[in-house]
Amino acid sequence: MAERSFKAEVEHLRLGEGQTFTGEGILAITKALLENGVGYVGGYQGAPISHLMDVLADAEELLGELGIRFEANANEAAAAAMLAASVHYPIRGAVTFKGSVGVNVASDALANLASSGVTGGALVIVGEDYGEGSSIMQERSHAFAMKSQFWLLDPRPNLPCITKAVRDGFELSEATNTPVMLMVRIRSCHVTGSFQTRDNQRPTLSVKDALSNPQSDFARVVLPPMSYMHEQDKIRNRWPAAETFIRERGLNEVFGPRSAPVGLVLQGGMYNGVIRALQRLGLADLHGNTEVPLYVLNVTYPLVSDEFLEFCAGKDQILVIEEGQPEFIEQQLTTFLYRSGSTVKLRGKGILPMAGEYTGQVMLDGLTAFFKDAAPGMLPAIVRAPNEDRPQIPDLTATVPIRPPGFCTGCPERPIFAAMKLVQQETGKLQISADIGCHLFAALPPFEIGGATMGYGLGPAANAAFDGGGERRPVSIIGDGGFWHNGLSSSFTNMAFNKSDGVAVIVDNYYSAATGGQDIMSSRADNPTKATKHPITKALRGIGIDWVRQVDNTYDVGRMRDVLREALTTDAPGPKVIVASSECMLNKQRREKPLAQKAIREGRRVEAPRFGVDEDVCTGDHACIRLSGCPSLSVKKLDDPLRDDPVASIDQSCVGCGNCGEVADAAVLCPSFYRADVVHNPSPLEARIARVRARVIGWLQTRRAARRLTFDGAS
Repeated sequence: MAERSFKAEVEHLRLGEGQTFTGEGILAITKALLENGVGYVGGYQGAPISHLMDVLADAEELLGELGIRFEANANEAAAAAMLAASVHYPIRGAVTFKGSVGVNVASDALANLASSGVTGGALVIVGEDYGEGSSIMQERSHAFAMKSQFWLLDPRPNLPCITKAVRDGFELSEATNTPVMLMVRIRSCHVTGSFQTRDNQRPTLSVKDALSNPQSDFARVVLPPMSYMHEQDKIRNRWPAAETFIRERGLNEVFGPRSAPVGLVLQGGMYNGVIRALQRLGLADLHGNTEVPLYVLNVTYPLVSDEFLEFCAGKDQILVIEEGQPEFIEQQLTTFLYRSGSTVKLRGKGILPMAGEYTGQVMLDGLTAFFKDAAPGMLPAIVRAPNEDRPQIPDLTATVPIRPPGFCTGCPERPIFAAMKLVQQETGKLQISADIGCHLFAALPPFEIGGATMGYGLGPAANAAFDGGGERRPVSIIGDGGFWHNGLSSSFTNMAFNKSDGVAVIVDNYYSAATGGQDIMSSRADNPTKATKHPITKALRGIGIDWVRQVDNTYDVGRMRDVLREALTTDAPGPKVIVASSECMLNKQRREKPLAQKAIREGRRVEAPRFGVDEDVCTGDHACIRLSGCPSLSVKKLDDPLRDDPVASIDQSCVGCGNCGEVADAAVLCPSFYRADVVHNPSPLEARIARVRARVIGWLQTRRAARRLTFDGAS
């Protein structure tokens, strides 16, 4: 169950010639694929393009009508390998996955694809989320494009440019027999706009048609001596063809006056930020009309030397606006100037930061510094003069604590780590490796469990060096998404083959929850187009792992603690694997809340559990918070002058999972947690009983208040 359904929006993908499409960038990309005769599409979910996979899944009926093959691939490597269909056949194919991390996983297939070259247009749509919107290591896909000589598009972030880039990408790929990467930044994926549509096109050659007439060419096989020829083909034929195509088709754009003392060279994805900064400086208007020449690189690799040098003609200084590091574009443009003997001064990193996201303020500060130094006459007087009265933004990093991400309210993974923390109180600190997924939040306070992650599905493999019979067994954490993505082969087969004695905990929350709740092999849901309901335990036993324990209710902290203790102390040989299963609370709430609200509206009886803390029983030591960390569990100051310490408190965001009470029971904490079932549309008998209870409680409270000693009016 994906976190968002696009069933309604998918109908807009049927718009035809001359109509206007309005929506998100993700939907626009899908529409552009359909308009340009794509023959097959695939990919793997991951921010910021998870929704692109969700759109394609929801549009599967429409894709089938057009004869387009759709595959929700097991991982990015499988997606990239799918592009092999375009090597020998003139079929347009597109796959999508998260930026640098997806490219890393898919690198072997992509490198082979780039070496052999393609006959049909091959497009790799990568979602780049560099900067503060990213959940991964800070890297750029640009390096891979350079390494394997993929052409890299980075279009301006508006729907007409993005959809045009899809068409240009296919045509550039076909004109140069080279795969093309289309980079869409996080803002591009979710930008809203409109564009004029064209009719959807069936592929000129479908994958079904290709099967009727198989083709092969040993010259495209990546083996010596052909692989040496591939490298020469890239340099002698493909690269010059790409430069010619880029120039003749005007893929890069120039804006602003022809002559000026300075100019800006920028990645296409930086265009909106640059225009906004120029507008704030009084050098551009709301419509993008700029007084400063702009050379916008909608193609950031390869760079075209002649085109760049033409832009530099007559200028004294050029500022390169390139987000991220290393400064690949700046280095290449510097080489162009040096080889041509140009005296134009190139600026970039130094005025702008080497690393970090180019936010609006960063862009404004960098451009202001550049113009003050290189062309102060271009700036309005108010900008040229030092603004001493400008209020300084205080540095709050020393006083405001960081706010790292954490588990959602009611998350079924929280009790797993509460149980693990209880076990560590008995055993001492354990060597624990982590994996990619929601469970990685356990590395942060209050749990601080797991100190390293090496990649999706590699949690147990990351502990292999410690699996040598030490005093305590190493423990690794991996999610169900990571298990099916790469973990079964790279981690658990590795454990079985090497007769590991380590412990692995598989957090099974029924979905690929961290990427948006997509179904996977072990999902419990019925999926009409995908195979689900395949138990993880069955796969583990299939590769020879015998010690497997299934825990079907992770909220039972005592049970989780006992199974973990058993795994760490048993004499059984071989890997010890615990599959801890409970449904992702976000997906559960998405499914059950609408049903409950509908039942309440219809007058049916509905019970909603809520938990609270008895203030008279709570001791105020807050051990429950240290073992839970639930966002709904906080502290509250009492009015009682005899109690200085705040007590635990549960707010209205509680979803009634019961974890707080289970933790308190398993850890032998104060029994202050209670459960209250809120009854909507109670029966007449229940309503009468509730009224009687309220009257009795009210009478008791009044009597106690009358007997209470007070100090009002005391002298």
